[in-house]
Amino acid sequence: MLELRNVSRVVGGVTHIAEVSLTLAHGSLNVLLGPTLSGKTSLMRLMAGLDAPSSGSIWFDGKDVTGVPVQRRNIAMVYQQFINYPAMTVYENIASPLRVAGVDAKTVDREVRKAAELLKLTPYLDRMPLNLSGGQQQRTALARAIVKNASLVLLDEPLANLDYKLREELREELPKIFAEAGTIFVYATTEPHEALLLGGNTATLCEGRITQFGPTVEVFRRPADLVTARTFSDPPLNTIVLRKSGSNFLLDGGVNLPVPNDLSGIADVSYTIGFHPHHLFLSRPNEAAVPVRAKVSVTEITGSESFVHLDFADARWVMLAHGIHELQPDEEIEIFIDPRRILVFDERGRAVTAPSSLAA
Repeated sequence: MLELRNVSRVVGGVTHIAEVSLTLAHGSLNVLLGPTLSGKTSLMRLMAGLDAPSSGSIWFDGKDVTGVPVQRRNIAMVYQQFINYPAMTVYENIASPLRVAGVDAKTVDREVRKAAELLKLTPYLDRMPLNLSGGQQQRTALARAIVKNASLVLLDEPLANLDYKLREELREELPKIFAEAGTIFVYATTEPHEALLLGGNTATLCEGRITQFGPTVEVFRRPADLVTARTFSDPPLNTIVLRKSGSNFLLDGGVNLPVPNDLSGIADVSYTIGFHPHHLFLSRPNEAAVPVRAKVSVTEITGSESFVHLDFADARWVMLAHGIHELQPDEEIEIFIDPRRILVFDERGRAVTAPSSLAA
């Protein structure tokens, strides 16, 4: 078990990590999700022992390892920018941690070839890294991490340079590999959909702080605050400030959005309402959905989906609609909001309630 206890990291008066407490169990998959400069890499470096915390402590299996250097920890780390030994073949790159550990030649060969097969590197084992593509070099670095059988594996956006098909395959296979080994697996990403595909647990980060940690789907469906909800939405979360009056939230144009039943007792004040782009609809999805009229700003067609940018009152929304929809700029259209799928936050950005299971 890896424990971070009130860990902070301050460099030159700038706070990189602020009072982070986190517990990661053996055999667990843990995603660090946040935008660039949110603190993901800084946090991983603290976990690895590459940097020392300014305050707080780091424990591993009940032992304080705060001052223990990375060389004395059984960890493996893979960055987005692949790192390999240029004077070694792919085979020897993968085998290097096993050689250092004094593993016998037969076991080395078996483990290297097993990892190479998984990462589709078998035809390239005799090549030098400089003769590989960027994706092949990154796969070599991943294979080296796999064979090391480390207690803690840190992957910092490791699939960014790989082609789509291989990314999808590795997202499925990597968690299984490390879970079977009892490894603590930490994976950093800026992409919410990648966190959802990986599953496990997710910690959302913003400005060096963890805003929420828990099962990935739970954090996505039930964000504790507006910052977490925005971190876990791509395209961006749609929001609007509304006032509650009785049993309704009041929208512009005389439209009323019914207050969900579990919110019936909250005060008649202003709230921020949030909903994901795929929770706006071009046609009524059910009887509970409320129609509103919005103006099209621009439509981006990706092939199987259309991203429709909309102006409603003072808000700019994005709707994710399946299929091709050639909507014109300044065209006024009717869209639908399902009040059962909204997120509601108070004036301080804290969640007032969580969406139902329908908000998947």
